[in-house]
Amino acid sequence: MEESYQSNLMGSSSLERQYPGVLDLPRARPRWGQWLDKARSLWERVHLGKIALLGMSLFLFVLAIVLMKEGARGLAPLVRNQLSVNSTANCLGFGWLFAYLIMSGSPVAAAALTFFDAGVVDQIGAFVMITGSRLGASFIVLFLGFVYVLRGRDRSTSLSMGLLSLTITGTTYLLGLALGTTLLQTGALNGVQLRSGTLLSSAIDLAIQPIADFAVSLLPGWGVFLVGLGIILLSFNLFDRCLPDMSLKEDQVGLLASLVYRPGIMFALGAVVTMVSMSVSLSLSILVPLSNRGLVRRENVIPYIMGANITTFVDTLLAAVLLNNPPAFTIVFVEMFSIAVISVLILLLAYRRYERTMSNFVSWVVASNRNLAAFMVAIFAVPLLLMLL
Repeated sequence: MEESYQSNLMGSSSLERQYPGVLDLPRARPRWGQWLDKARSLWERVHLGKIALLGMSLFLFVLAIVLMKEGARGLAPLVRNQLSVNSTANCLGFGWLFAYLIMSGSPVAAAALTFFDAGVVDQIGAFVMITGSRLGASFIVLFLGFVYVLRGRDRSTSLSMGLLSLTITGTTYLLGLALGTTLLQTGALNGVQLRSGTLLSSAIDLAIQPIADFAVSLLPGWGVFLVGLGIILLSFNLFDRCLPDMSLKEDQVGLLASLVYRPGIMFALGAVVTMVSMSVSLSLSILVPLSNRGLVRRENVIPYIMGANITTFVDTLLAAVLLNNPPAFTIVFVEMFSIAVISVLILLLAYRRYERTMSNFVSWVVASNRNLAAFMVAIFAVPLLLMLL
């Protein structure tokens, strides 16, 4: 045995002399050890503070929906009589201007569903009000572009993404409005409904409803609605803080460059980013700094914007489920279905022509101050005129 030990020792010494440092190499870890390392690395990236913010934002979102539902009936006289929201055109203009006012589309879409639940507007009215909210939400990207211009960045590059977002949203949503209205009037998708489960309803009754009842006992109906609107804005703000920083590392620039020329991949990317962030304003706003860095061009992001405009309704679907009103869920589903059909048809049948048309229009708008001023007047005048019809 001693001879065997000496032989192994001499063999090891010979191996060390022939390949210096070979004996210092780490041994391959078993597969379970590698999984443990990955799990530990993932856990180290988790921020407990962000998890707490996520839980708080979801709680506030549910509370806001319940409060807005309770207070919507108190706003019926104001919406119908004072604001004259009595027709389809009025509903479209109201949702559009409302989104401008609060610089967000999701709370307005949720408000449209609570108005429908309270009988303030009918099914078509809620549908077009949600459409208007998305048209208004696109203005946020253009507003961010103006901020970049004030910081001394190139005007054409900074404003192009906002203008492109507005024009693509406007064209696809207006076409989707015609399709969706037809689907709702014919009842073709009325069978697509979803109620909140017993567990969710019980949780709301136990944790949320007492708070809502207390607010109702203290405030008038319109006050309860406004408190709910403020809380839902706060919930979206907290949710945005939970998201990871959307910045590109140097080794990711090449990957992005290889993806932006593939419309199908950009379409899926826009849909996924918006579904995860539940904010089309956030997912589209990152295009402005990317454009200023020269990483993307406006003709490459058209499919991205189309994809984002579909999955932006994820939070509105959740609001419909929380209302426990199956027709409200159908309204949101028809909205998503209509925009998806229009976007896919454009991508498959007329993408290059559509791309050139949108790019040429944006180039015309930024070509002179007069054209830009005319465009700005139009996007505010149109919803105001719709309110007066």
